[in-house]
Amino acid sequence: MLSSTTTPAQKRQHLRALLTPGAAQPFPGAFTPLSAKLIQEKGFPGVYISGAVIANELGLPDVGLTTLSEVAARGGQIARSTDLPCLIDADTGFGEPMNVARTIQELEDAGLAGCHIEDQVNPKRCGHLDGKAMVDLETATKRIRAAADGRRDENFLVMARTDLRATDGLDAAIDRMKALVDAGADAIFPEALKDLSEFEQVCAALDVPVLANMTEFGKSELYTREQLASAGVAMVIYPVTLLRSAMGAAERVLETILDEGTQESRVPEMLTRARLYELVDYEGYNRFDASVFDFEVPTAHRTDQTPPSTQE
Repeated sequence: MLSSTTTPAQKRQHLRALLTPGAAQPFPGAFTPLSAKLIQEKGFPGVYISGAVIANELGLPDVGLTTLSEVAARGGQIARSTDLPCLIDADTGFGEPMNVARTIQELEDAGLAGCHIEDQVNPKRCGHLDGKAMVDLETATKRIRAAADGRRDENFLVMARTDLRATDGLDAAIDRMKALVDAGADAIFPEALKDLSEFEQVCAALDVPVLANMTEFGKSELYTREQLASAGVAMVIYPVTLLRSAMGAAERVLETILDEGTQESRVPEMLTRARLYELVDYEGYNRFDASVFDFEVPTAHRTDQTPPSTQE
């Protein structure tokens, strides 16, 4: 009801159990707590929380402008709304090694199951853009070592992301991935690989779970889960898919209001009032305290025909 019924410790154990080579577990990206509820209801095993999405929701580009407090707060809101484990994007760790350690502890306190930390310089940029710059190997490994040493729950997943493929090629990227694992990374996020064969090479070279980023309009083709599973991928994220879909729908309905003077033609595409009530569990709150929720909750199978004055 008010929050997840699964503890953060249980979620972290569950995340680790999920990430086996070849499982290609699908983690859609939540952009709100409500979208995380929908991800859980549809039967997905976990939730991803994108740093780009958090920045974009604040009206900012994904260039390292968000703060640790903003990311931890939004991550915590999403994590508490679902029983699923949530993996969050921690960008470059929000500072030097000691800051990275604090980042891990803040994300632990927020109820996240794990995070990934990358090897770009600050200010960072979206992983599928050109012009990225990487830190040296020593700096990259220090970040991961600080993250692993800083956690208090040994099951909090520390994933290392590398963007080196785009600047130095695949072989150099694989060498860095191995060094990041040696530094304490529990899993690896190789950003912007060129094709499926590169996923196969990365998975074959490493003894830890590998993530595949299936973001639209990026450097990688949108492979199916079956293709990625055959390559040995453990986890697949769809980081901005729901935000792009929602904002696309929002743009279309706004244009319709301008063009037609009403949203009427778009109503069949909308989530109904009853369906929204179902997602936020009005009925559960009603059962818990009928003195507050003393109205009839519409069912998802009934059309919303009640006059607006009695529905609001």
